[in-house]
Amino acid sequence: MIGNAEEVLHKYYGYETFKKHQKEVIESILSGRDTLAIMPTGGGKSICYQIPAVLFKGVTIVISPLISLMKDQVDNISELGIRASYINSSISQQEILSIFSDLRNGKVKILYVAPERLDSPEFYQLMKTIEVSQVAVDEAHCVSQWGHDFRISYTHICKFIENFSKRPVVTAFTATATEEVREDIVNQIKLKKEAVFISGFDRENLKISCLKTGNKLQYLLNYVKTNEAQSGIIYASTRKEVDNIYEKLKANDLSVTRYHAGLPDRDRKINQEDFVYDKANIIVATNAFGMGIDKSNVRYVIHYNMPGNIESYYQEIGRAGRDGESSECILMFSAQDVITQKYLIEMSIQSPERRINEYKKLQHMIDFVHYNGCLRKFILNYFGEEVNYNQCDNCSNCINSGEYVDKTLDAQKVISCVYRMKREFGVNMIVDVLRGSSQKKVLHYGFNKLSTYGIMKDYSKEALSNFINTIIAHKYITLKEGEYPTVVLNAQSIKVLKGEEKVILKESVKANKITAHNDLFEILRNLRREIALEESIPPYMVFSDATLKELSIRYPIDSNQILDISGVGDLKLKKYGERFLNIIKKYIEENKIEPNWSFKGSITSKSERKNDKPKTHHITINMLRDNMGIKEIAKKRQLTLSTILTHITKYFEEENVMDINIKFEELFTYSEEREVLKVIDKVGISKLKPIKELLPDSINYDKIRAIIVKNYILKEVVK
Repeated sequence: MIGNAEEVLHKYYGYETFKKHQKEVIESILSGRDTLAIMPTGGGKSICYQIPAVLFKGVTIVISPLISLMKDQVDNISELGIRASYINSSISQQEILSIFSDLRNGKVKILYVAPERLDSPEFYQLMKTIEVSQVAVDEAHCVSQWGHDFRISYTHICKFIENFSKRPVVTAFTATATEEVREDIVNQIKLKKEAVFISGFDRENLKISCLKTGNKLQYLLNYVKTNEAQSGIIYASTRKEVDNIYEKLKANDLSVTRYHAGLPDRDRKINQEDFVYDKANIIVATNAFGMGIDKSNVRYVIHYNMPGNIESYYQEIGRAGRDGESSECILMFSAQDVITQKYLIEMSIQSPERRINEYKKLQHMIDFVHYNGCLRKFILNYFGEEVNYNQCDNCSNCINSGEYVDKTLDAQKVISCVYRMKREFGVNMIVDVLRGSSQKKVLHYGFNKLSTYGIMKDYSKEALSNFINTIIAHKYITLKEGEYPTVVLNAQSIKVLKGEEKVILKESVKANKITAHNDLFEILRNLRREIALEESIPPYMVFSDATLKELSIRYPIDSNQILDISGVGDLKLKKYGERFLNIIKKYIEENKIEPNWSFKGSITSKSERKNDKPKTHHITINMLRDNMGIKEIAKKRQLTLSTILTHITKYFEEENVMDINIKFEELFTYSEEREVLKVIDKVGISKLKPIKELLPDSINYDKIRAIIVKNYILKEVVK
């Protein structure tokens, strides 16, 4: 049946091959086994139950925790041509009856329901009259009391399944589950002879950064302004913080909206849709937002405050880069975040046993913030996945961006001041003393007579406050908990004061643009937005950013070529193909681009040259002869790497001589070259798409093309 599954994959989803572990999970389900799959966000969990749903004779019931998640999923798969509906509290009784009728008449293949619906006698009676072939539990970690998002309604699932006279295949999916939670899922849902697949928790396309930056708001503003054309989510711990950030960004004319429980339902719905439909580029939200969002082109997720546990953090950053494109995740930490999270635990959790567990999870989160090694490795180890590297080269600790600065002297001044004040005070009082404030309270305690009075007046109040909070975050001094937190010294403080330990801090990292696309990408994005408005659907449902990027660098000009683009299937070709092809052909014509779809395209021979004007690919070759690198040429000529590689290909096929030294090492690593060549041995080089789909997201089309040029085009010339 897996052959049929691959046909469904191509017909409805536009992909040639399955992602990592999808095939094994689908084979397990199609064979009739109960299946638990732990797959990272963006790893294609939904396809794993949707494809069996299409192939199974009966209906698949998908139990999903959020209304917005159901709506997005149903809209998406309905757009692909798969018959789907959902039942939840957002639709009327008449609509529910209409869906019941469709179910009885075989007009629905996939039905999404909220777990609360399982207790409805009316719904239960309906289930007895139709053939249910699969029950899929989405966000399955919600069933475990040891999970980060336990929901009592999920405990009803087991009873619902047991009431079927013919037991359906039961499947469960989640992105974040420790070994303890995985065992609990199996026991709570009572999976039978289950197959468990753990495809890995790693999201290689996500750059993970943890910043103990001083002025959070200013850094955030700079970052968002630098990337204002990109979609991003900013998470904050409280409604008040969300509102403050929202107002600040709005005041700077940024395209922003917000989401938290304090807003009316109608406003939350509108704001969410504005973000999903690309009417607003940024959404500022509490963690209540996002679990039901299937928006594929979120380029960054920023945590303005530290979350309470690794599971929540990893699930929330998982909303970035679902299309596989490079995306950035930034955690901005301050010591106050710890106090906020402890307060939330005390206020929201009644069970002493669960409260202890939440404090344990919080400590893991604090350890993550202060971890000096690879942040990605820390997360993967937390979920029980062992990795054989010490450096991922895609997290802030491994990249070492920014400069390390010796702040020992300034730290000694702060520590000395705290020591000499003799009593415990908050950060603001320490700032006032160090800056030489003449406030009444400072004079009342006689702090103006201390030797540390005014010794840091060159700092602004805000900068000094941020510096003190930064050394608190590094544990050189401690913030004592309480309603009014106070600063106290610790063992590290004494070592710093005595000069036994240096305080080396990293300067604030300059915000860089996440991605730089070519002009055609922006033109195609505008067309996508236009189509989305016409059809009242989110833009990513037309094509993902990854698909647009591939279109913009490969220049397909006919139906066969565009079908080789990842994410373009028969249905989308029929609906959108002509409009996108027309735009691409117009762009090629206006910019006098020489597309070279396959590496063995038609070549102009020497005898066919009719004038002395240097051709564009000859200009590239002359620059290579001047010892310039491929990236440098692309930048100077304002061309894509793909175009430069096409120029190289064309030259060597025309001249059939190997007379230039090309620095391919700037485009790919040795290990990436080996990996690509291994895949090429299996699928050949006639099409790039099958090669790309068997490789990690970090190996893009430019790298594949460069490796083919080096190992096939140039080797042909040498022969």
